[in-house]
Amino acid sequence: MNKAATIVFVMSVLILNAGVSRASDDFKLGIVDMQRAIQTSETGKKAKAELELAFNKKKKELQTEEAALKKLQEDFQKKQSALSESAKKEQQAKMQERFMKYQELLQKSQTEIQKKEQEMSEPIIKKIREKVAEIAKKKNYSLILEKNENLVIFYQDKDDVTEEVIKSIN
Repeated sequence: MNKAATIVFVMSVLILNAGVSRASDDFKLGIVDMQRAIQTSETGKKAKAELELAFNKKKKELQTEEAALKKLQEDFQKKQSALSESAKKEQQAKMQERFMKYQELLQKSQTEIQKKEQEMSEPIIKKIREKVAEIAKKKNYSLILEKNENLVIFYQDKDDVTEEVIKSIN
């Protein structure tokens, strides 16, 4: 559901509940900070550490290739005056090809890291959603909103169930 539709839905629920005093007494709204729940839960911390390991490994590979490209460029600069035009063009073509391979490696690495991040976060998010639903049912929340989706303008700290969610998933 997009943000506009969510806002309309929330406003409709609030307006409908405001008109019926008995219904408004039963309405209970909660807030959860998904980002904080992901980052501070044990599962989220493990996933983050694993992702950082993979990222650092890719970064090291890229830095090695970048240094090799730089050295190749420097060597070419030093030797170019002694090279014939055809040798210069050949060297430049080789450097360009290697640079293109580096660019492909960079793009591939970024895609792999993003994919791994998504794969690792999906089960965590699913678990958090399940726990939010359990808490909402147990504590009779009518609606729980995600704090960071820019839909929540104000909330009472007492309505934030993030800590309870984190405790329940650990």
